[in-house]
Amino acid sequence: MKRGRTLPAAALQALALALGLAVIAPAAHAQEAKKPRPDMIMKGDAACTRCHDETEEYPVLGIAKTRHGVRADARTPTCVSCHGQSETHANKPPDAKERPKPDRIFKRATGSPAEAQNQACLTCHQGGKRIHWQSSMHASRDVTCASCHQVHLAHDRARDKFTQAETCLACHKELRAQINRPSRHPIREGKVTCADCHNPHGSAGPKNMVRDNVNDTCYACHMEKRGPFVRNHQPVQENCAICHNPHGTTAPNLLKQRPPFLCQSCHEPTGHRSSPGSFPGGPTSTSAANLVARGCVNCHTNIHGTNNPLDTPASGQRVFRR
Repeated sequence: MKRGRTLPAAALQALALALGLAVIAPAAHAQEAKKPRPDMIMKGDAACTRCHDETEEYPVLGIAKTRHGVRADARTPTCVSCHGQSETHANKPPDAKERPKPDRIFKRATGSPAEAQNQACLTCHQGGKRIHWQSSMHASRDVTCASCHQVHLAHDRARDKFTQAETCLACHKELRAQINRPSRHPIREGKVTCADCHNPHGSAGPKNMVRDNVNDTCYACHMEKRGPFVRNHQPVQENCAICHNPHGTTAPNLLKQRPPFLCQSCHEPTGHRSSPGSFPGGPTSTSAANLVARGCVNCHTNIHGTNNPLDTPASGQRVFRR
């Protein structure tokens, strides 16, 4: 008798429970439908990531692997910080045939004006090495930050020592042949980069040099040439580029010409005790030493300057010896 009474009660409880679930289930589904889409990477990116993902030609979600995707950093920007509100782009108007473009597009030729693109970057990246950007040659020629940098990619070619040169050579094509000449800086090996000598964001020196002048930039690595010396070679003190081509040459030591021809571009042959232009067996065969081996450097070994006593020949020239 007790078992017969218990079964109807259990059945009623099960029926009530089922009915309760049936009533609650639609409400739960409604709440889930109203629940906002979660952000995937950056704060507030749900409106963008509902369409933009890794299946696109440009992997926008790769920004999560960069410093711009660090959500724990309060300085981290959002999609809106760079691309603008872009209301019509996110919510296509009913009467629009095509979806409008974002307020700010970062592309070289088909993007927003260069000033608008760069201003979005300068909002955060202002000062420091970029303090001279407004007066730089790149800014005056409407070069954009996106022309060199790829913000959404973990590997920025402009910041990699092995690929930075290719980024620069995309515009400075005349230098490609020079960095492949026999006498050159180890740019292809990644030991020296363009940014070691030039600041692409502008500088107070000429040619976007990282220092105030050419010599100070060279002395950053070639400190033994700085001096001061008791006897200075005037062209050395003026500009290293008078004799050297830093991007590469066919002559040794990055010289624009080999001695004695480079030396004779300033020092006239008539000012020497003998004629540097003659060959052995000629009228003045004593000048053979000026044409063989290292030319003028056979005698003038310390051409950048010396602390040795002054040796004054009859012509009044200074001889720099070891």
